[in-house]
Amino acid sequence: MRPFQYQRARTLDDATRLVSQDSVMAIAGGTNLLDLMKLQVETPGELADVNRIGFGEIEDTPDGGLRIGALATNTETAVHPRVRRDYPLLTRAILAGATQQLRNKATTGGNLCQRTRCFYFMNIDQPCNKREPGSGCGAIDGVAKLHAVLGASDQCIATYPGDMAVAMSALDAQVSIVSGDGGERSVPVREFHCLPGDTPWRDNVLEQGEIITAVTLPAPVMGKQLYRKVRERSSYAFALVSIAAVVELQHGKFTRADLAFGGLAHKPWHDPRIADALIGQAPSDDLYDTAADLLLEDAQGHGENEFKISLARRTLHAVLKQAVEEAA
Repeated sequence: MRPFQYQRARTLDDATRLVSQDSVMAIAGGTNLLDLMKLQVETPGELADVNRIGFGEIEDTPDGGLRIGALATNTETAVHPRVRRDYPLLTRAILAGATQQLRNKATTGGNLCQRTRCFYFMNIDQPCNKREPGSGCGAIDGVAKLHAVLGASDQCIATYPGDMAVAMSALDAQVSIVSGDGGERSVPVREFHCLPGDTPWRDNVLEQGEIITAVTLPAPVMGKQLYRKVRERSSYAFALVSIAAVVELQHGKFTRADLAFGGLAHKPWHDPRIADALIGQAPSDDLYDTAADLLLEDAQGHGENEFKISLARRTLHAVLKQAVEEAA
């Protein structure tokens, strides 16, 4: 690990001022950043500890939703009574990721901003356009088993590794962001992460000097909430395919179908056409095939990861069937 300076930000103004500098990175739980620093993938000149600036509360909102502070830990979020009661999908997704020790340290904001675990990104001796622009994407013709089949480019086929953001995408959460000049903005989780395109080094929409302060969940809705994660072992592994679903049926037909997918792209994947195809229709295998066709119409494998395309289809069938059975 290379030498670095360390400061504790005491206020939000301190934090935004510090991270406005090129060589400074914010650190909260450090569960991703410290690993990257040990591997010399990230080499900040200074760390700004933001743990003392507040934003650790989980609070009801006036419209019946829930505001989760950016510094609330994953454990605090997963076990919160309102999350367990009204947003069980989020609890299940968080508990499906990492270890208890990591969840005790990882924060809401940090979880959203975690970087890919692509083998080539994590190894500084390998080519990676995300780590070193212009060096190439080693995964395209290399080890690609965990990599993207949707939304990739000839610059990068890495996947976003998290679970929490997939659930938040299905729940249509909003990310609250502040900047050093006092500006504030709200971005849907569905739009927070970026696809690689020609700028694979950009993971999300945060600009220099901006900090996440909270994620807000809308008022809870009726229906079944499911999270299914398919992985190589039963725990402590990244998703090959994951699906977060909020599904409601009335009178034998779908009236809600909010679905988000993990393990398939550089970001949690949400395609509104799937809901449009399902809503108003009676459950059937043909309907599930139609939904899967929409999801995967532009899917492209790279050798080792081609199995993900059929796996995503089967997993979507299974999740929709489970939702229908539990709603009966």
